[in-house]
Amino acid sequence: MKKFIFIALIFSVSLSCKQKQEKVADIKPLTIAEKIANAHGFENWKHVTSIHFTFNVDKDSIHFERTWAWNTKTSDVLAINKKDTISYNRAKIDSTLTKVDSGFINDKYWLLVPFQLVWDTGLNISEPIKEIAPISKTEMNKITLTYSEKGGYTPGDAYDIYYGSDYLIKEWIFREGNSNEPSMITTFENYKDFNGIKIALDHKKADTNWNLNFTNIKIELDQD
Repeated sequence: MKKFIFIALIFSVSLSCKQKQEKVADIKPLTIAEKIANAHGFENWKHVTSIHFTFNVDKDSIHFERTWAWNTKTSDVLAINKKDTISYNRAKIDSTLTKVDSGFINDKYWLLVPFQLVWDTGLNISEPIKEIAPISKTEMNKITLTYSEKGGYTPGDAYDIYYGSDYLIKEWIFREGNSNEPSMITTFENYKDFNGIKIALDHKKADTNWNLNFTNIKIELDQD
């Protein structure tokens, strides 16, 4: 009887270990896109219900801005600029709203590009390499995003993203239409945490008084 109990115990322990090994095997390692997104708070995104932000571009004495309120659960968007205020739903866009919505997509992309890495379809992400970043001239990790030539408002574009050991994005190169030459190079700096979402408030060019920046950011969460 004791021998039977001992054998049964060994079998139980062996089965338990096997089940644990199978569970570990089922856990897929995070992709580089997921690591970057999570470093910026993507795991908290499921709790976000709305985002309010103002997109600004300051060049010397010239200032441009537009403000957005986005209900992330219903896809309702409120666009506010100096001329007018427009309310629409992204599931019901017609030709009269294309220009407004393309502005929203552009501004949201700048705000949440780390999350776009896991949201976007038709996107190819290269394997990371080490390379000297264009503005800081320091060695960083680099990936290249290449968008499909079909779909979206700006198909075929490419981005070279430079990030640190903490997976936070520090700089990027935008290449329109996947051209060989840079179309724009900026920093990602002045990170702040908004209810668990890390956002770079400033994006500056080198050797010029130019800053694309965000103000009036408010991120609301659900109550669960």
